[in-house]
Amino acid sequence: MPQHIGIVACSAEGAALCYRTICLEGAEFLGPHGHPDLSMHTHSLAQYMSCIYANDWPGVAELMLSSADKLAKAGADFLICPDNTIHQVFDLVKHRSPRPWLHIAEEVAREAKRHHYNRLGVLGTRYLMEGPVYPEKLQQAGLEHRIPGPKQREKINQVIFEELVNAQFLPRSLAYFKEVIRELADEGCDAVVLGCTEIPLLVTEGMSPLPTLDSTRLLARAALKKAIA
Repeated sequence: MPQHIGIVACSAEGAALCYRTICLEGAEFLGPHGHPDLSMHTHSLAQYMSCIYANDWPGVAELMLSSADKLAKAGADFLICPDNTIHQVFDLVKHRSPRPWLHIAEEVAREAKRHHYNRLGVLGTRYLMEGPVYPEKLQQAGLEHRIPGPKQREKINQVIFEELVNAQFLPRSLAYFKEVIRELADEGCDAVVLGCTEIPLLVTEGMSPLPTLDSTRLLARAALKKAIA
């Protein structure tokens, strides 16, 4: 029997994409309509943002652990979190967690190495782009990275929290993201990390000036493979 996957969700749109990916692509391994057992728990995004705005990262960790406990009681064998930003507290969570985790940035780095990319542009919330999550994991994998400039980071952050998490995917925002990605290409990036789990709903592979590393789907596929291994 496949293992039971637990999803520690944060924002709805990215978590829903992760959930759907596992359910739909499970059939490739388990036959028509097949997928592993799957449970998801999420505290309100407002609770997470209250902690983040207050720079209370230990509070973010407590919310994640609360979800982890509920999912373990529901029978989950291992956990994933389809939210890049809150991986900033991964080290505070993993040693207290009732179940093991996959790390979203590790899965992205693994895929980048598989494609022989060398320098990645990283897009996401301001907290993600300016934080340690991707620099640490990409450096461990021997990969370089670049992020947009300060004004671009603020604009991207605004689009994420005012539009994408609210399921608004606007042509003007797509055009802006494409402009930013073109500038990352000019800096020598050979691929771009879609490091907010909602960005792949706006920027698809065919629309991007660079190859994309879709963190949401990469994590979902890694969880699916682990569950059926």
